[in-house]
Amino acid sequence: MKINGRVCWTVMGAALLVSTSARAEVTAFVNARVVPIESGGKAAAEIEKGYVVVEDGKIKEVGSGEFRGTGATVIDCAGKWIMPGIVDTHSHVGGIGGADNSATIQPSVRVSDSLNPYDSGYRRVVAGGLTTINVMPGSGHLLSGQTIYMKMRMFDGKPAARMEELAYRDERGNILGGIKMANGTNSLREPPFSGTRGKSAAMVREAYIKAQEYQKKWKEFDAKVAGAKTEDEKAKLKPPGRDLAMDALVEVLEGKRIVHHHTHRADDIATVIRIAREFGYKVVLHHVSEAWKVAPEIAQAQKDGVVIGCSVILVDLPGGKLEASQASFETGAILAKAGVRVAYHTDDWITDSRLFLRSAALGVRAGLPRDLALRAMTLSGAEELGLEKKVGSLEPGKDADVIVLSGDPLSVYTHVEQTWVEGRKVFDRSNEKDKLFAVGGYGAGRDQEPYFCCFGQ
Repeated sequence: MKINGRVCWTVMGAALLVSTSARAEVTAFVNARVVPIESGGKAAAEIEKGYVVVEDGKIKEVGSGEFRGTGATVIDCAGKWIMPGIVDTHSHVGGIGGADNSATIQPSVRVSDSLNPYDSGYRRVVAGGLTTINVMPGSGHLLSGQTIYMKMRMFDGKPAARMEELAYRDERGNILGGIKMANGTNSLREPPFSGTRGKSAAMVREAYIKAQEYQKKWKEFDAKVAGAKTEDEKAKLKPPGRDLAMDALVEVLEGKRIVHHHTHRADDIATVIRIAREFGYKVVLHHVSEAWKVAPEIAQAQKDGVVIGCSVILVDLPGGKLEASQASFETGAILAKAGVRVAYHTDDWITDSRLFLRSAALGVRAGLPRDLALRAMTLSGAEELGLEKKVGSLEPGKDADVIVLSGDPLSVYTHVEQTWVEGRKVFDRSNEKDKLFAVGGYGAGRDQEPYFCCFGQ
């Protein structure tokens, strides 16, 4: 890449430090093949020679032909491809965390309290072009806790020092995430776990019935407060006791928190949909090894507003797992043909984040249309996280999460050359330290520099 005729890879970092107090920073990526994914709510064709303009961390403009704007830092991307940052709907990067063995349903547990923001895995993530990830607790429980939606902000080549700086937040500043649930064989253990599939379903129902009762008590209390005529009357009202686990489940019931559900077998998928219908919450079906058997049923549940979509894994499916033995590369194509929203995920480490784009390529090889495969890596994943207004496509107003590729995103020979998050470069393959995390080797496992070793201390 060139900037005004000069090589520019190393000069952009300082120029793109974006802050609310600084003057507007404008960057134009020009002469690239642009893959917008969507524009104005409709699928957008790839632009053979186009440009993407970024201002203060947001997409300002996407166009074709020659860029004629002024006042921008121009990056010549001739021969390169540009697409939105990749969205991973299911990851475990940053450390294993979640519920313990005291119970099989633990909604109050937050995986964010178990994650290490200095983990070197985040540098692998940006090396693969991933800019948004949904980090989950494990699947050995029927409900193992709250997930966290993370934005891959990096500073001086490293992740932020605190998880709060990496988190997506709502308008009130609350950290965004879903609820991780699972069924099938993972949770079939001795008490206090379920032991059988029937018992698993019963325990989930019992938890949501308890949450409904808790919700009702708070609604009744809120109604009394609203009806109180004086402050003295309000002061005499005693609120129900707080329950962090029930608070989280009520958020699910009220549509404020999406259920991300590990499920493989067709009968287990049907059980997830059945219970979600009963309690009226929204669910994303993850893994879905046998979804090809029940695609029409999933499609109907999506039409009914119960299922948001399916998050499929292709590369390095869980080896030796009997309930995943009938997984198919054609699952994405079959689901899409039935009208189901399809995204792919890494389950990292199951699929290394650096190899994630190959999932889209394998989907195409198995019959998924190219445009839907690329959408599955970006906007469909954003929709399954409820983040589609922020990320997933190159549209004005969205976060400037952009990746620059050496070639076609579906080619095994293509490399992610740069990853940008909110208009800031967070990975550059031409930088030897960054490249180390892209290709592996001695030192790539270190979580930060300098590296200290204090024997005997």
